[in-house]
Amino acid sequence: MPNAKFKNYLHLHFLVFIAGFTAILGELITIGSLQLVWYRMAIAGILMFLFIKLVKLKLRITKKSFLLFSIAGVIIALHWVTFFESINQANVSIALAMFSSGAFFASFIEPIFFKRRILGYEIVFGLLVVVGVFLITSSEINYINGIILGLLSALFSTLFAVINGRFIERHNSTIISFYEFISGVVFLTIFILATGTAFNKQFFVLSSMDWIYIFILASVCTAYAFIGAVEVMRYISPFTVILSYNLEPVYGIAIALILFPETEKMSPQFYIGAILILVTVLLDALFKNYKSGRQKTNNITN
Repeated sequence: MPNAKFKNYLHLHFLVFIAGFTAILGELITIGSLQLVWYRMAIAGILMFLFIKLVKLKLRITKKSFLLFSIAGVIIALHWVTFFESINQANVSIALAMFSSGAFFASFIEPIFFKRRILGYEIVFGLLVVVGVFLITSSEINYINGIILGLLSALFSTLFAVINGRFIERHNSTIISFYEFISGVVFLTIFILATGTAFNKQFFVLSSMDWIYIFILASVCTAYAFIGAVEVMRYISPFTVILSYNLEPVYGIAIALILFPETEKMSPQFYIGAILILVTVLLDALFKNYKSGRQKTNNITN
């Protein structure tokens, strides 16, 4: 039994490592962010469809559910486009540090969706995140475009996570993801065509390395990572999973420093700001878990 538990924890941190490696692939792939996300969602959607057929899940959903999943698909597409464009405009470290600010947005978005009041400690943590972002921005002003795109990416990511949290209560997570990926591809196709880009031979001619990186991104870092995260939550508490995923920027920045030392080495003030954001995110998760534990205890005693 202890070996099985260790195996699941090891699997969880492998999934977090994969999440952090997504940003590295974004740096390595040479095509634009719109094209990159189109390929990612298209290939991941196909792989998800094959998985659905393999495990014999039912694809039929209501029109209302399809519309809601489509909206979420557009949001996750926007998250990935702004995230990868943040890497293009700045670097991996900036994109991941800004992505960590999602906890700040969550403290205001969650109360709206779940109709609860904003908690005092969430405001304090939100302000600490703002301080962290300010430290990064003031020390890395040359990367202001990347910083803004990174913040937008965090906003879209948080919005997507909150919306998906409502879907999971009533729908199969794999089915949700499949429809989100497909709707994201449709949205990006329309957007790409609107910019005057044609889906001609040139669009599909990529270097062999780009094809390899994109396939790894779509299969390992998207389809497998999602299915793996759902599977691991059967054996490990959701809190532990969420807390572990907060380490994604740590893994990503560490890998980037090793692989791209010339472009990823930042000022001391950047790391102070990034650490402040990461510590705040971890404290926020710990507070939420403590509060949830107390509520359960009160319910039992009552």
